[in-house]
Order: sequence, then structure tokens, then C-alpha cells
Amino acid sequence: MSTKTLRKRISLVAVTALTAGVLSVVAAPAANANIYNSSNAVATPSFLNVATVSASGNLTGAAVISANATGVTGYKSHALLYKDASSTTAQTATVLAGGTLVLYTQSHATTATSVGFTATGGSFGTTVYDNSEATATGEWSTDRKTMAALAGTTVAVTWGAGTTVGTYTINSYLSTANAPSIEGVATATNGTLFGGITVTVVASAATGGPVVANSTCTTAAAATNSPSSLDNTSAYMNGASAYVNLALKDAYLATNTTEGNIVVSATNGALVNIGTGTVTAGTGSTVVAYGKGTSGDDNSIRISQGTAGAPVTTTVTISFNGATICTKTVTIRGVPSTMAITSVSSVAPSGNAATALWLADGSGRDAHMYIQLLDSAGNTVLPGTASTGANGAPEFSIASASVTNLITAVTVAADDQATSVSSSLLPWNYSAATYTCGNSQYGTQKVTVNHTSAASGKIISSTFDARCAGAPYTYTASFDKASYVQGEIATLTVKFLDSKGNAANSVTSPSSTGTTVLSVPMMTRISSLPGATTLTKADGTLALKYTVSLDTAGITAGGYNGIVDFPALTAVAATAQTVGYKLTTGNDTTSNADVLKSIVALIASINKQIQALQKLILKR
Repeated sequence: MSTKTLRKRISLVAVTALTAGVLSVVAAPAANANIYNSSNAVATPSFLNVATVSASGNLTGAAVISANATGVTGYKSHALLYKDASSTTAQTATVLAGGTLVLYTQSHATTATSVGFTATGGSFGTTVYDNSEATATGEWSTDRKTMAALAGTTVAVTWGAGTTVGTYTINSYLSTANAPSIEGVATATNGTLFGGITVTVVASAATGGPVVANSTCTTAAAATNSPSSLDNTSAYMNGASAYVNLALKDAYLATNTTEGNIVVSATNGALVNIGTGTVTAGTGSTVVAYGKGTSGDDNSIRISQGTAGAPVTTTVTISFNGATICTKTVTIRGVPSTMAITSVSSVAPSGNAATALWLADGSGRDAHMYIQLLDSAGNTVLPGTASTGANGAPEFSIASASVTNLITAVTVAADDQATSVSSSLLPWNYSAATYTCGNSQYGTQKVTVNHTSAASGKIISSTFDARCAGAPYTYTASFDKASYVQGEIATLTVKFLDSKGNAANSVTSPSSTGTTVLSVPMMTRISSLPGATTLTKADGTLALKYTVSLDTAGITAGGYNGIVDFPALTAVAATAQTVGYKLTTGNDTTSNADVLKSIVALIASINKQIQALQKLILKR
């Protein structure tokens, strides 16, 4: 079977062949393809470089360290399995036991007179300095774990890993010490640290193939060869697809070069497909491919709805040669199925005047109510376009049967439509709407709102109670109880009426001018004092909370009268309200009526005893 044939997609009916191992391939050990490429010198003096060539070239042949006119061209390390892409103080490398690293730095002569190297294991060997083949320009400690060299255009040194597996640290320093000497070696670490490598020495190379802990597997809104390290947190709208992007790495954090069977399966009827670049929508809930799951090679999985317009929550499992790489759960929302209308205010006649004080959600939208769209699974979905819902043509309208002299229109401005379904971005998962009251019209009416989906043309409806009323004109006030015990919470309700005696609207503040006067003896108000920005509820009421004084020395049981005065209204037609209530300390609950009742009962009992005594005397 040719390689080209193997790399073709395997149809679903051929999945059973995988169990026989027909396509199960394990690659030979390979060096990291992401090693730092130092085929030419790096001019920045603060870099400590590890000489490398191609991935396979670092596994074979001897280490190369020699000078020529261009500096370090041709240098290479030996038995180097992995080298990260950094060159400062937090480098990592993996070497086979017995291997050799070739280290070099360049152009330090202007900032220091010597370079020092230290290692916690292994040993330093050949040194090249200033583009010459000389090997006597450095000084080594007895154990060859420390060395110093004159700074010049290039300073390079070999480090032998030895045969003992383990983890070792190599550091490099810039120093102002004199020419290399035993004293220079002793003070090699007194300079400035500019390079550091943590080297892991292993007995053998790891088997090729992806390692889950080293790989990236994240959700996204589009296919990409360079997946983010984090999952996409945005919701997927009806008609859109979710993607899982792969960057499979081997044991050395290198891009996976091992080809194998990539199997993707999805639950709940979602459709999946795998590919690279532009991935077409799948036709089934399982797909199999032969690839590497790396950049440009079957590294993106597309997830789509199984049924157009229907919401789906699916768990997608991705495996490589039978081993699970990752599982991801995503939700794709459906078309609008139901509509919820909440937070409805009452409105002034002759228009649709509104204020942002009603919703007071920080969005600045001056509207009368919220409208939220939900799919058949109860997920919030958006108006507008199928994928974003951003400021498309308005899709909300009043049902023709609801248009009357009282209510003439329902409107959702384009800029007031919901644009987010994320709970962390409230309140923009709600659209904000207004309704219009007819000229000089007062009253209440049920109104039906339609939403027509731009994606499907489907119409859904919801009904709310619309009320047209005038501004606060007069008011009444009352407590929720006639009597309170010390420590209880009392609710004072003020009901505002318009000039026709109906409950007032909730878009005009009853305290637009003047200072509200609330005098309630022996109670402490815990609600904010009503002011020019205070609105009533939709039914024209305003509730204020009080607590009965907890100071036992400051309360006297008895009857009291509170005064509720809204000067802006009492100056025209309203009357300041007197509200009566009783207070007790809770220590003595006996009333005068109870005492009188007891006295009457006692007198009756005495009278009965006298009558019985008189009868007894007469018998004698």
C-alpha cells in the first residue's frame, strides 16, 4: 500500500480495519524539529547558544567545533534530542548519555574581558576562541566543571554529558577578570549571569508519537495551524461551527512527526470532520484520518449541528493510535424558539418617552422592557445574523391585532438588540424595547410581540401587559402592618396616582423637585431617600424599608404617626399623608382590653359564688 493511499481519509465503514493494526504506525525515535537553529552566529552578546543542525543531524556523527571566517557555521552538537528556542537564562535541552553540546557566545570584547562557564555535571572540553583553532586559550578546573576564556569575537566550548543519566545545569557569566588563569577560573561565577541551560541526560530516546501533557488541544471559532493555549469561551450560534485545533508534541516538546490514526467521535448527533486549512462540514458523528495532528496535517476538527436550526451539546473525543488525546464539550445554539419579556414599565400617554433609569443596567439604554430569545434547549440566542446578532435589521414587531388607539407600536432599535449570550457580559444578552401609547390614551392592554428569525424566517411570539398612565399627581401611603415589635422590619408603601386616579406611570419621578420628607418616629429608614432619579414600580408604587429601633432605652411602647410628604406633588394637588402605627418592646404583650376582659370575668365569677351562698342560707 502506498504512502499516498495511507494518507487518504478512511471511510467510516473501514474503521474496523484499525483494530487489526493495519494502520497503526510507531515512528523511530526522532530529535525535536523545534531546536534552536544556530547555523550562523547570533550577534547579540547576551546569548548563550547551543549549536544545532537538522533534527536528525544532531543524532548522528561527532560534535563539530571549529573556527572559520564566518564564525560558527557548521558547528553542531551530538546526540541532542531536544533544545528549546530560547538562548538566555531559562533554556532546556535533552541529550543522550555520552552526547556532547557545543556552546558558543559572541562579541563580548566591548563589555567584558572574560567569559566563565560552570556545570553541575559532565565536563567542559575543547575551546575555540577568536576564530582560531587554538585549544589553549581557556583554563579549566581540575574536574572540568568550571572554565574561563578570554572574550573575543567568538568563544565556544564543548560540554560532554557523560554516561550518568540525570538533570544538570550549565551557566555562563561575563566577567571583568584578567586573562584566563587558575585565579580566573576560581572567580568565573563572579561576573554577570547571561546564560543558563537545564540539561536532562537520558539513556535512550523516547518512542515517537504525541504526548498528551505536552500537546495543545483547544476549542476555537475557526480552524488554525497555531492553536491558542486556552479554549474559546464564546458561545457558538446557530449555523456556526466550533473547531478543536491540535498541536501535538512528542516527549521532547517537539512537533509530532509520527503519522497515525486520528479518530474523532461526537455525541448527540453532532457532525465532525478533520482536516487542515478550510475544513468542510462533516456528514457523520465519527471520522477517521491518517496524519500527524500537527501544523498543516489533519490538525483541525470541525463540529457542526446534526440538525439545522436545532441546538446541540456534544462531547468530542479525539484519539491518536487508540490513545485519547483530549475530549471537548461544546454547545451550538439553535434558532429562537421562545421569547421572554420581562421588567415591563408603564408608559406616559402620547408617545414612548423612556429613561435609562428604568432598566438601570449600566448599558445606557432608555427602554421600557427586556426581550430575551431562547432556543428549544433554553439557551440564550441572539437576534440579527445567525452567528453574531450584531446590530442587524430589527426583527421585532408588534402583532397587527395588538395595534389599537391605546398601543400603537413596539420597537427594538438596532443598537438596543442583544449582542452577547455570555452571563459574564450582562445585560447585553437582553434586547431592550419600547412601546408607544396613543395620543391622550389611558388604560391597560395585552400586547403580542413577534420575532421573525433572519436565519430561518420562523416567527415566535410573546405577550405582555402594556399600561398607559399619567405622571404622579397624588398619592396614598400605608404600612404593611398596624403594629410592630422592636427589631422588626416595616415596609412603607406609597402609591402614586395620575390626574385621573389611575396608578401613575413609571417613567416620571415623583420627586422631580423639592426634598422628600419622611418623618417616622422610633423607626430607622434603611432604603435610600427618594430623589429626582427615583422611579416607581410598574404599578405606580414605591416601597421603603424601615427597622423598628433596637435601642431599648430609646423606644416607648404606644401609638405613633408618621408624615410622608412629596413637596413636588403637595404643592399642586396632593396632600401629605399621615400614617399611624403602634410599637411594643415585646416584653409585655398584655393590652388594656385584655386586662378589662379579665376583670369582667372575675366579677362574674364572684357573683356566681354569692348567688350559690344565698341559696344555701335559704335552705337552712
